[in-house]
Amino acid sequence: MSPTAANFGRGKSLGAALLLGALGVLAFAPFECWPLAFVAWGGLFALVRLAASPGRAALIGLCFGLGLYLGGVSWVYVSMHDVGGMPAPIAALAALALSAYLALFPALACAVLSRAVRRPLAPFAAALVFAALIALSEWLRGWLLTGFPWLALGYSQTPPSPLAGFAPLFGVYGVSGIAALCGALLWNAASSLVLRAHPLAIKHSCALASTLLGGWLLAGISWTQPSGAPIRVALLQGNIPQSLKWEPERLRDSLVTYLALTREHPADLTVLPETALPLLFEHLPGDYLATLRQAAAPGELLVGAPTREPGGYANSALTLGPDGQAEQRYNKAHLVPFGEYIPPGFDWFLKLMKIPMGDFYAGPDPQRPLLLAGQKVAVNICYEDLFPDQIARGAQDATVLVNLSNTAWFGHSLAQPQHLQISRMRAVETGRPMLRATNTGMTAHVTPDGRVADVLAPFTRDGLVATVTGTTGTTPYVRFGNLPALLLAVATLALALLGRRPAPPPAG
Repeated sequence: MSPTAANFGRGKSLGAALLLGALGVLAFAPFECWPLAFVAWGGLFALVRLAASPGRAALIGLCFGLGLYLGGVSWVYVSMHDVGGMPAPIAALAALALSAYLALFPALACAVLSRAVRRPLAPFAAALVFAALIALSEWLRGWLLTGFPWLALGYSQTPPSPLAGFAPLFGVYGVSGIAALCGALLWNAASSLVLRAHPLAIKHSCALASTLLGGWLLAGISWTQPSGAPIRVALLQGNIPQSLKWEPERLRDSLVTYLALTREHPADLTVLPETALPLLFEHLPGDYLATLRQAAAPGELLVGAPTREPGGYANSALTLGPDGQAEQRYNKAHLVPFGEYIPPGFDWFLKLMKIPMGDFYAGPDPQRPLLLAGQKVAVNICYEDLFPDQIARGAQDATVLVNLSNTAWFGHSLAQPQHLQISRMRAVETGRPMLRATNTGMTAHVTPDGRVADVLAPFTRDGLVATVTGTTGTTPYVRFGNLPALLLAVATLALALLGRRPAPPPAG
């Protein structure tokens, strides 16, 4: 092959990787074409196996990641520019930088896979190595530098995907690895069929079908059991624009809106979203808090508001007593970098984003569940539900999960349905109902099997009243966390690489 043809071929592989990454976005909410995950990640596996060197494979993984994250996390630009007021060029550069950083993780996985197959490796063993590397790289992305596991592959496999059945055992990172394995098996079967290697095509097709069947059978297991009497829960969505929420003259709008919604939706437990009351809790009018509590009576009330703590300001969820005073409290433990805390030397970022109260104090992890309406409620705030191990720790002593979010930061983007899909995975992993109260969407009731029982239309001012039954019992994931998935990935790598075929002897 001439150098020109070789360069053209290399260019096509990078372009194909970029397109496959963009295709992968369609596997996630709001599209939820979960089989496309097998096509996209299977295509990535194929390109890496054909790569001439680990460096080339890393470039393929980088392009795949750029296609995936530039498309799937495009809401970062919306958040910084459209809502946060950051100048467009800086917001675009920041979004590109974040996408490039996230793309480093599939690039690393692809480089290691390419190095592993430098010596002959059976197609099935290569598929196992690929699956293990995807699982490990996504766990690393969810942990390094406080973590950002958005669009982890496993999230694309919420119900009705049969792979959701593996979530109570291995969590989202384990499901990521299994989904990558399915993609690699699909490619192996297709390529064997093209090469007329029919026995191999049947072998890989049977392995793929068995994996899907196994997940479907596991989904039929009830890891947890109903606990206590059903309760009526009102999840309120005020739809207050972020650009107006913190303006002093618009404070009354927030207070009046949530008081009216509370009165209109009586329930055993009423939940207001994150920072629904956009003023330090200590500065809110005492008569308003007492009136709000009275409006919810005889039910109980959970309110999102910033508070002043000994360590600084906190992003809190509070229950109110009859006199409007705080009785129980949860302080957000996993803060958003550059949104809720600013690393040293980045004060300029806070000024560009015009973030009010952008440097919070982190609460302890874990915190005891709140006792509300006869249930033990584990609260998490906004993007804390991206971190499965944290939610699993909180779920151990809880019967219900509640997420309070201010999604107005994301505007009209993919973030809201993607965030709901993340919450659905937390419900499946823990076997607990997940209730979401958000400012602009998506406010929802998610059952323990990850099904959305009811959801409000985004960007509407309304309340969702749901009948909810708490659950007790422990899924394997709640008991052991990410450890089984990580150990299985490491063991798979070791067995596949140690058992690979020896290189043929040199000719001559």
